[in-house]
Amino acid sequence: MAAVCRIMRYVLATAALLLQFANPLAAASCASSEEFPLPLSAYETMAGAHAYSSWGSIAETVLFRLRAVPLNGLVTLFFIAAIGHIFLGGMLTARSHRLREMYVCTDPGRTLRRRLLDFRARLWHILGEIELPFAMWAVPSLASIAIFYGPSSLAKYVEKISFAEPIFIVAIMAVASTRPILQIAETVLSLIARFFGGTATSWWFAILLAAPPLGSLITEPAAMTIAAILLAKKFYPLGPSERLSYGTLGLLFANISVGGALTHFAAPPILMVAGRWQWTTAYVFMNIGIRAICGIIFATATYGIIFRRELAKLKCAATADVVGRRCPPWVIICHIAFMIWIVCSLHSPTNVIGGFAVFLVFSRCTSRHQSKLRLRESTFVGIFLAGLAIHGGMQGWWMEPLLMGLKPLALFAMAASLSSFNDNAAVTYLTSMVPSFHGNCALQNAVVSGAVCSGGLTVIANAPNPAGQALLKNYFSSGVSPFKLFLSAALPTAIMAFCFLV
Repeated sequence: MAAVCRIMRYVLATAALLLQFANPLAAASCASSEEFPLPLSAYETMAGAHAYSSWGSIAETVLFRLRAVPLNGLVTLFFIAAIGHIFLGGMLTARSHRLREMYVCTDPGRTLRRRLLDFRARLWHILGEIELPFAMWAVPSLASIAIFYGPSSLAKYVEKISFAEPIFIVAIMAVASTRPILQIAETVLSLIARFFGGTATSWWFAILLAAPPLGSLITEPAAMTIAAILLAKKFYPLGPSERLSYGTLGLLFANISVGGALTHFAAPPILMVAGRWQWTTAYVFMNIGIRAICGIIFATATYGIIFRRELAKLKCAATADVVGRRCPPWVIICHIAFMIWIVCSLHSPTNVIGGFAVFLVFSRCTSRHQSKLRLRESTFVGIFLAGLAIHGGMQGWWMEPLLMGLKPLALFAMAASLSSFNDNAAVTYLTSMVPSFHGNCALQNAVVSGAVCSGGLTVIANAPNPAGQALLKNYFSSGVSPFKLFLSAALPTAIMAFCFLV
């Protein structure tokens, strides 16, 4: 706990500096609005129009907004602390394991010490869960709004946040991981794998090539769930090296990130802007989807060449079916109907919750044809995305100046950079609010392409990534290392970027 206390002291000390740095007059004018975050147009009203043509003017704009509303800096500091917390997850989990070993070795008679060790081990384990930091650090952010602007401002901000995506992902991930859906996916992919010999290499290529484009029809979270479960049954039990394990995970995240870019309704970064920019499936496929398919093929082929010797050594011992006992057709049809209902109800949390509640009753009544529901993993992923949504709504004050006034190539690079440590849907959403992007196809394509191509670099870069991490983390000795994941996804991301830019 000492490390956590030190981090909190640093955060509070920085907050004090921010308050001393604030411009009292501007801060007072903002506080009088009783609204946080302040609408971006309100800053221009206070300071006049700004030109975003150079880094100097961008820095000046960000500095003014920080001085005008010091709470901007505080909530961004909490956001950075959450990101740092995620990168420390492996260390915290290792600490939990050491305390658990001490608990086992402790004399059973010393009840109090054993209880304290057990409590500390559980606490460090919770702090090390990679899905929880954003939700944890959202608490001081929301508390800060209530302290500085009052409970009414906090209530208004929470009401503006859309939790439709977290609710949708909890439901679709749980349904997509059931035995009937996996039976269909395994049947289709087994045909592809058997056509190429039925080896471990064939399964590896079949899953990483065929599953990501499914995200354009059944959404990326469902495609990620299916691909991760199949890899967990058909590939990772074969004992791949750590290098190949991380390479596969990084390639999976990169492929899934662009795999949903064939339609206008499946990938969150495209869904956020499709209505405002009047994008259709035909437009998305011709301008982004074709390049996404090329990126998936080239990236997978490149890693297949790099790891060809290691893949060849793996013996396809996992020949048993993933789903076990086969399900009757009527159960499969009902599950497909539930998936269609949830996908079509993406923008209506009420319909998603209602359909999911009926699905839970149905799965209970047909338990003999069902596998164990993965509610824990899907709920943790939902908490992760809910926390990210809370933080993301407060970051527009510095993200908007970085995105405005850039040429398409520079905008592509900026969107890719921002998406690597922020949800890529938040990046595209902010650009859809900038007037200069409306009607400019070059800028629109650049920002969306940059956002989707870098969605595999980190767990927080793309909404489905936490689902894949939750399903596969047990195959890594100390959990998924964010640094090793970044390195393993760097080459596929570079290949995707090349395909989008040519």
